[in-house]
Amino acid sequence: LMQKDPKLYRILLLEDNPGDALLVQDYLEETIIEPQLSLYTSFEEAKPKLIQNAYDLILLDLTLPDNHGLDLINDILSLARSAPVVVLTGYADLNFSIKSLSYGIADYLIKEDLNATTMYKSIVYNIERNKILVNLKESEKRNSMLFHLSPLPMWVFDTKSLKIIDVNDAAIEHYGYSLEEFKALTIGDLRPASELDRLNATLLDNQENDSFKSRDTWIHRKKNGELIQVDIRSKYVVYEDREARIIVANDISERLNQIQKLELQNRTFKEISWLQSHVVRAPLARMLGLVDVLLDEEISDEDRITCLNHLKTSGQELDKVIFDIVKKAYEVN
Repeated sequence: LMQKDPKLYRILLLEDNPGDALLVQDYLEETIIEPQLSLYTSFEEAKPKLIQNAYDLILLDLTLPDNHGLDLINDILSLARSAPVVVLTGYADLNFSIKSLSYGIADYLIKEDLNATTMYKSIVYNIERNKILVNLKESEKRNSMLFHLSPLPMWVFDTKSLKIIDVNDAAIEHYGYSLEEFKALTIGDLRPASELDRLNATLLDNQENDSFKSRDTWIHRKKNGELIQVDIRSKYVVYEDREARIIVANDISERLNQIQKLELQNRTFKEISWLQSHVVRAPLARMLGLVDVLLDEEISDEDRITCLNHLKTSGQELDKVIFDIVKKAYEVN
């Protein structure tokens, strides 16, 4: 059994489904000795608590009775006091997950795949990452230490030349370049050609924007040519007497791939359901009708043989349909 975490975590849960709320509480109690969980079932109920109190993390269901979707995300982020917001949802929507991450959501967890371990890892990871981001805003001296110790890839680039002037060990390990190779690159070299126009437009916009938040998801290219999708956060700094920006890059490729896989599974399961409810019924109905005819004692031998042949044909057709269903089921695993 995993040893429970003795740290104090102040967590706000916004969830109107009692079953899901109980499940979250059970998961927390499996991994944390005394989780400080505050449960609210509507945005209006939680709003004054968010204004009055500071939380380490917010767990957010996107379908509340009085608010939902991106409007809910914006409202919660405006009250979160820099606390990371982790979305809990029952829907695997790739486009929405990308958009919500760009708004500043820390993580996006699918309820169907949730368990105590994944929830605990997400909570600890996002609380720790959030501490890094907050501390980076507070002091340049603190920036330097956290920069090199951060588990997330980070680098600093000159805002005039766009050349990379420093990177941390996590970036070197994740992207495959050595420190010297990184310092020979510009930030454009980390992107495919299709992203360069967008990069230039974003750099122009950032001249007037000193916020430290997620701008959007980007496509990056590692040294080996692998393309990855990353959530980028940036902040203006003065580094070695130069105007620069510090970058925190969070690789979300695996998470998005999982969402794509879930979407494919959902489509396949719909196809299977359609096969079961429509295609299977035709040969089955014929077989049942033929059985009724065969049960008639007055049927001739010739008609009986004809019925048996039709019964065999329908059975073979049904067997093929079942084979196709089984094949589709294996394809999604």
